[in-house]
Formats: sequence, structure tokens, C-alpha cells
Amino acid sequence: MTEHYDALETRSQAEREADLFARLPQVLAAALAAPGYAERLRGIDPAEITDRNALSTLPVLRKAELPALQKAALPFGGLVPAKASSFGRLFTSPGPIFEPEGTATDAWNAARGLHAAGFRGSDIVLNTLSYHLTPGGFIMDSAARALGCAVIPAGPGNTEQQMEVIAAYRPTAYAGTPDFLKILIEAADQRGVDISSIKRAVVSGAAFPPSLQAWVKERGIDAYQLYATADVGVIAYETSARQGMVLNEKLIVEIVRPGTGDPVPEGEVGEVVITNLDPHHPQIRLAVGDLTAVLAGTSPCGRSNTRIKGWMGRADQTAKIKGMFVRPEQVAEIAKRHVEIAKLRLVVGRANEVDTMTLKAEIYTEPAGLVDAVSSTLQQVTKLKGAVEILPLGALPNDGKVIADERPVG
Repeated sequence: MTEHYDALETRSQAEREADLFARLPQVLAAALAAPGYAERLRGIDPAEITDRNALSTLPVLRKAELPALQKAALPFGGLVPAKASSFGRLFTSPGPIFEPEGTATDAWNAARGLHAAGFRGSDIVLNTLSYHLTPGGFIMDSAARALGCAVIPAGPGNTEQQMEVIAAYRPTAYAGTPDFLKILIEAADQRGVDISSIKRAVVSGAAFPPSLQAWVKERGIDAYQLYATADVGVIAYETSARQGMVLNEKLIVEIVRPGTGDPVPEGEVGEVVITNLDPHHPQIRLAVGDLTAVLAGTSPCGRSNTRIKGWMGRADQTAKIKGMFVRPEQVAEIAKRHVEIAKLRLVVGRANEVDTMTLKAEIYTEPAGLVDAVSSTLQQVTKLKGAVEILPLGALPNDGKVIADERPVG
């Protein structure tokens, strides 16, 4: 499949960056009309935020903060300039986190991902994501309909009725979790129902390991992954190249070191941070809590936007050690106090029925007394004592972990 959704997908990276950052000041100005952002971005001149370096100076808003912020200022924590009544649909996700849906045809920008997976106007789509309060079902539904597809709003579960619907309508495409796709295939086998009409799929919301990918492929279904969140919509999508996931066109995506707002070098694992250029619902440096890394180069499919490796775990690595919570932000604070440190990893263990922690530090240089100085800072910041181990540059794994809890489970 070499056909692209639109010309945006094949423009040069320089054109893309110029377009996104030309629009950013207007979006920042819109965000400042919301009291929550007015407080968070106090003193910021939107006209000066016109490149990635300037953007990286703005504070990060962590998704984990949203429930408390929204509870204090219902429904959106003072972070949305528009009234709730101006949106199309209003959702809630576990947390709870309240999310508005815009009024555009493809409000979650998912049609591009479905198109890359081969969905076209002649398809009938069996959509098994939930339509109840959470936006998943509508993300897929609105995207498929934007492409001209007919949609079966099946939702999850009730496999008996799903078999009846498949037999009657003969859907050609599936949208939902990879786990439920497997359940449907196995249910069809048990009941002797022919579901061979389903030739393609877009899966999201759960891991899609290579073993399951191969199993689904053997059943004649070409399945593609979509990386989306309930707050933002589609962030990235898989293409026919099967080399990582291509970023969506309407977002500025940064990968930062967990616990900070500092962008990491290309290829290093970090936390996904999104700036959504929707002036009706701006999201400025929203850290969604997922880990990934940028892939070098461009996709062989012809899409020129940046590629990421896909979901690589969660960035929230808070650990409770000797009754005290230690957070990635604290590890980042230790690094800031010592210019010799390039990268840190706090390893939590257990010895003689007591919690232990060792701060492993990649360093640029090792002046006299560095270990003692870092040990002192570790205790000041975390209120806990721990060992410090000095390492050469590049010694720590590139997995995005700032705190590695290696204590035995159970």
C-alpha cells in the first residue's frame, strides 16, 4: 500500500516543523484563556515559542496530575478554554479523567491510521471498542466513517451476538483490541462460523506481541497497530513498512527523560510528551506516561514524518522504599545538582529482609569526592541512604528506566 491519506504525509520534515511551530503561538494564546494554563504558563510570551528548544522550556503537565486538577475545577481542571457544551461528546476514563470530543468529522485524527492499514470506503468495519463513557469506540467509529466505511457498533463482549452480526453483515475489517480479535477468531472456530470476510484490522489498547501478530496473520487477517490515548487521540500508527509507527501530522511529539521535561537524544528511550495544536482544546506538553524511542530515518512506505518504536512501557516508576515514595522527579533533581552526571538509574533491591537502593551514575568526569557528594545529595533528596556506583558513559541500558525496582514479587 503506497497510497497516502494526503499530501501532509510526504512533505519534507522542514516544511512540517515550520507549519507546526508557526501554528503553536496561536494555540498557546488560546491555552492562556483557560485559567489553569494561565497559571501554569504565567509569564510566557506565546510569540517567542517558535521552535523545539523554546517549547522545551515550558512546564510539563503529567497525565497523572489530571484527576486532582479536574476534581478541584470540574470538569477539565481549568485547562480547556471552551465550555463543555461546545463539544460534541463528553467522556470519562479511569482516574477519573474527563475528556471532551471536538465536533470535527474525525475529531481524534484516527482516519489517517485506518487508511494506512488499508481501510477504504467500501469496507464494513466491526468496531469492538467500548462506546460506553470512554472514547475508544468513537475514536475508531468516527475515523472509519470519515473514510466512508459502514460501521457495526458492536462494542466488546457478547461473542454469541457478534457471531450473528458477522454472519449477517460480512464485515471486511475489524477495529478493537488484539485480545478480543483472538477471542472472536477462537469463538468462530468453536461455533463453526465463517469469519473469513474479515481481511484487515486495526488494533489498539493492549500489547500485540509478535507471536499474536503471526497467529492473526496465519488466519488471513492483516492487522496494524494504532497508538492512541483517550486524552489526545491517535499519536502514531503502523504502516505497510512494518518499521515502527509514524507520528500523526497534527501533533508536536517530544520524547523526554522520565521525571523531567528534557528531550532525550534520538534513539534513547523516554516519555512521550504531546502538544496538541487544537485551539479549541489545546494540550501543552502533556506527558502521557508511556515510554518510546525515535527511530532514525524515514519509513520506506514514503511517509516522511518521524517514526517511533511504539509503546515500550510506562514512565511512572515511583517506588516505595522503606516506607518512603521515591519518584523519577527526585532522581532527576539529583542529576541537576551534579554537572558531572550524564544519566542516572536508581536500582531498588532487597537484602537481609531490608530494602536497598543503589544509584548507578554514568558520568562525564570523576572529580575527587564525587561519590560522597552524590551520596549526600541522594539522602537529602529522598530522605533515604543508598549506595552510589560510578559507571562509564553508555553503560546503563537504553530502556527508559530511571527507577528499576528489582525486589522479588510475593
